[in-house]
Amino acid sequence: MTRIVAGFAGSLTLAVPKHGTRPTSDRVREAIFSALDARDALPGARVLDLYAGSGALGLEAASRGAATVTLVERSVAAVRVCRGNAEAILRAAPYPDTLQIGVTGQPVQAFLSASHALFDVVFVDPPYELGEIELSHNLVALEHRLAEEAIVVVERSSRSPEPSWPHGIELERRRDYGETTLWWARRTTSRTASGPG
Repeated sequence: MTRIVAGFAGSLTLAVPKHGTRPTSDRVREAIFSALDARDALPGARVLDLYAGSGALGLEAASRGAATVTLVERSVAAVRVCRGNAEAILRAAPYPDTLQIGVTGQPVQAFLSASHALFDVVFVDPPYELGEIELSHNLVALEHRLAEEAIVVVERSSRSPEPSWPHGIELERRRDYGETTLWWARRTTSRTASGPG
């Protein structure tokens, strides 16, 4: 069972796809959001949840004050689950007109290549079997979708190597939780009229 941990939708139960997804454990989700809360990173944030599965990470962010949340998941069954969960979050929201939750059924790379939006917090939680080259391509495309000082959280198997970070995304720290590793990174390149600094 997956629940929203805190915020206006705290304790709300989320549906989970029956097959093909690997929900983030409660322990890891709590660690992620404790760290984000400590940075005051979520109120008003534009959040992107890649390989969303049930949408639990993005919707937890919505419950804790994010302004916009985009869930990206190519599985048709998981997209249906994400939409149902998003509707439940919006019904629970005290001011639903100030919260936007979007769900897209595109592959991650296609979404990142086509989108022009910028994001403040990004969750990258691909299947553990996703290859390192594909993940690297995702991160290269993601770099152009990051706002100044954006936070990127990549969840991988503890047996996977460190992701290959593109110019403009810098690793901050690694945290291990049993079979799961979280890689915390941040956008570092300035966006100015004269180009990257």
